[in-house]
Amino acid sequence: MRLTTMTDYALRLLMYVAQHPERLCTIAEVAGAYGISEAHLMKITQLLGQAGWLDTVRGKGGGIRLGRAPEAINIGAVVRSVEPDFDLVECLGPDSHCLLTGRCRLTGVLGGALRAFLEHLDGHTLADLLPARRG
Repeated sequence: MRLTTMTDYALRLLMYVAQHPERLCTIAEVAGAYGISEAHLMKITQLLGQAGWLDTVRGKGGGIRLGRAPEAINIGAVVRSVEPDFDLVECLGPDSHCLLTGRCRLTGVLGGALRAFLEHLDGHTLADLLPARRG
């Protein structure tokens, strides 16, 4: 399974913003830090804002910050909110026309693998992805 670039960028964006809780971050700043297109990050910021993972402040002096504490942002939930689908193969999709439907065990094996993948992500929060604070 491969996550989309959008999910990769969404996680990077959340990680960056989480490391700067004392201030608002800008899309340009995050784009520069990771070498990502500002246009892509604007779309992702909007999506993460709609899902409640980010708060956005418009206007001069605006920016982005986490919408919740890092410990309250579940990685599995973020991935589910950003990924367009989890159809590992055609037969797992809602519009499947597979000739083997009902006679194939591959669907169950791949479905189990997907469940295990998502369960693993569900066991982690954004806080788990952040560097240890020096103190």
